[in-house]
Formats: sequence, structure tokens, C-alpha cells
Amino acid sequence: MSVKYTPVQWNKNKWGYDAVLIALVVLYITVFIEVGTPAADLARPLDNAILRMRAFGTCALWMLTFILCIGPLARLDKRFLPVLYNRRHFGVLTAVVAFTHAMYVFNWYFSFTAQTTLAAMLASTNGFGQILGFPIEILGLVSLILLGILAATSHDFWLTFLSAPVWKSLHLLIYPAYALVVAHVSLGYFQDSANPVFGVLFVGSALGVAVLHLLALLKERKVNDAATEWVEACKPGDIQDKRAAIVTLSKDERVAIFRTGSSFSAVSNACAHQGGPLGEGKIVYGCVTCPWHGFSYKARNGRSPAPFTEMIPTYNMKLEDGTLYIDRKANQPGTDVEPIIYEVENDG
Repeated sequence: MSVKYTPVQWNKNKWGYDAVLIALVVLYITVFIEVGTPAADLARPLDNAILRMRAFGTCALWMLTFILCIGPLARLDKRFLPVLYNRRHFGVLTAVVAFTHAMYVFNWYFSFTAQTTLAAMLASTNGFGQILGFPIEILGLVSLILLGILAATSHDFWLTFLSAPVWKSLHLLIYPAYALVVAHVSLGYFQDSANPVFGVLFVGSALGVAVLHLLALLKERKVNDAATEWVEACKPGDIQDKRAAIVTLSKDERVAIFRTGSSFSAVSNACAHQGGPLGEGKIVYGCVTCPWHGFSYKARNGRSPAPFTEMIPTYNMKLEDGTLYIDRKANQPGTDVEPIIYEVENDG
């Protein structure tokens, strides 16, 4: 958290994250081309162009698939949280890779006409009433536009300008974008290839996205009856020191129980800045620190340290039979609550 505005708040984690992403993309493209080249008839130049086209196209597909898996994976297993924190960088790079794929398509298939490449592509889009020969280009184009919108609005400026609810709703466009990509590949590749390897990987990845989202949804729906004042949360030993356990109270309300040594406090899971998931952050210099932009709060009262004035709601807790319980009713933002003290046995 800082009083000074910077366009991009770079740190070593972001640099490392981006470096790994770029290295993996370069590696995938290189391996795809090296493995695919011997199988292609290079006496015909089109094979070389199509090879690169498919390399970037499949790379964008796998990247988009993994992006959609990051959210549910992080909810199911906290070890995936470091991948989640800079997911927007992943999305921007995916849009760049997808755009490169589109440029190969445009330059090869639609450059040899008197029309512009885009006009030539749109003029060829007929046959919508049939499966065989369906104009898959239009599906890819719309998906590319959606990915471009998401990449262009990924910066924090748009999150602030549009407000967190509007921005989050806008970025749900990644789901129709993925559906269009699935249709684009299904109606294109599978009509033109007898190789089952990619088909198995493609179907498996699409099913994997659906299954992971379903598992994460089922986990979050394990909510106690709304009439119960106290909600069973977890055992104190289930929470790693300097970290939190996220408890779902209702569809729209989550609480983060933070542990500092033997001290346990509960605050709202939503950061007052832009709604970031506080429970996915950690205790830094004695304060709950948001993983999105570093806004900090004292765990016992939900107040940001001076000179900052942000505040979040706190929650009362009780300890019964070695289990933490949370009061459903939130306290006013900034309300001081005495922490629960519990010495965790066998804490390594």
C-alpha cells in the first residue's frame, strides 16, 4: 500500500511470473514447430505457415484453459494461490498469442484478394446453417475481440474507473470467449484431422475446466443453515501461521480467519480498496495484507495503519471443543474485537 501512484506496481514476483510465462510460451512454440516440421511437407510453403498457425493457436487454447482452471484450483488448494495473484498478466499474454495466431490466419488465407483481409474474411462467412463447413473464422474473431477487451481493461485504472462489481462482471466475458474457442476448434480441427491425440487432450481439458468449477462450487456451498447464529469454521490448527482460512457464510459473504502465532481474528474477506480476496493474502509486518494491491489492515479491528483510513468489518468468534465458530452478524467496519488465543499443538 502506498500514497504514491505508479502505473504498474512491479515487484520481483511479477517479474518472475512474467518471465516464466514467456519462457513456457517460447518453449511450447519451439517444440511444436520442431516436432511438427518433420511431419510436414516443406516442399509446399503452406505447411510451414499452417504449422506456425497451429502452434500459436493451440498455445492460446491451453493458456486460456489454464487461466480458467486457476480460480477453482486456488479455492480447492491454497498452493495454487501464487499463480492466481498475477492472473491478469497471464490473460494479457494469452491475448497476444491469440492475436499472433489470427495474423497467421489472415495473412495466409485472406491476403490474396483485392479486399482487405478482414473484409475478405467476413465475405467468406456463409454456411451458418450447417455443421460441415461452418464458418469457424467468425467464432475465432469474436473470441479474439473478447480477449482483446479483457486485456485492454486488465489495468487497475479500469478496475477503479468502472468500479469493482462492473469490472468483475465485464471480465466474466472470459467464459463466452472460451466457449467460442471450444466451438472454433471443434468445428474446425476435428473436421480436418484424423489425429486423435489433440482431440483427446482438447476434450479432456474442456471437461477439466467444467469439473474443477463444479468442485469449487460444491465446496463453497457447504454453508451452515442461515438461521444458525454461530457458524462452525475450522480447527485452529487448520490455519497456517500468518495465513487465513476462508469461511463462506452465504452466497455473497465470506470471512477470513487470520492466525498470528496463537492469536486468531476474523475480518471480512473483501478488501475495502477494490474487493480483493484478503483471505488469499497473508500477515505482513503484523497486518493483514491484500494480495491484489498490498492494502493492509490490523486483524483485530479491521483498520488500516496510519496515515491510511480504510476499514473493513470484523467478526466475533468463539472457541468450543477445539473448534472456532463465527458470529454471522458482522461488526461495523473498524470495530475492535479481542482475538481468540489458542496454542496450537505440534506446530512445526
